[in-house]
Amino acid sequence: MSSNKAIKEKVTMPAASLDAKDVEILKLLQQNARITVKEIADTIHLSTTPVHERIKRLEQSGIITRYAAMLDAAKLGKKLMVICHVSLREHNKIAGSKFIRSMQAMPEVLECYSISGEFDFLLKVLTEDMETYYNFHVNKLSQVENVGHVQSTFVMGVVKQTHEIL
Repeated sequence: MSSNKAIKEKVTMPAASLDAKDVEILKLLQQNARITVKEIADTIHLSTTPVHERIKRLEQSGIITRYAAMLDAAKLGKKLMVICHVSLREHNKIAGSKFIRSMQAMPEVLECYSISGEFDFLLKVLTEDMETYYNFHVNKLSQVENVGHVQSTFVMGVVKQTHEIL
């Protein structure tokens, strides 16, 4: 099977093929990606072999895309979160692709969404403080080709933050 076909199959797997045990496994892994297969098996009342097989199937289908550790940004010196709304001067495929590549290369940009409405993109930016954000804004973001307008909103506090889908 070609790699393109495998990638396409990952993307197109219907969510309806998940049963209750799959959903339980996914919930447990979202809460703690380091949970063992045995702990999952004990919790959902299956033996380890079918749990392992289900996890492999969920990974191969692309439902589980990766495992990650959640870090405390403030303890790592990243204390300023900013939501940036960005509009581009030109709206074409090439200009949009260049902007996206630029955002992917900037470590300060944690998330980048293509959005509808007055702005073209929404960024979640994390920096040490106002001075480093100013430097990022003036010397990096505003220097990206085709950036028209940037509106920055400073996050005062996080009310809810989760990566749990189920």
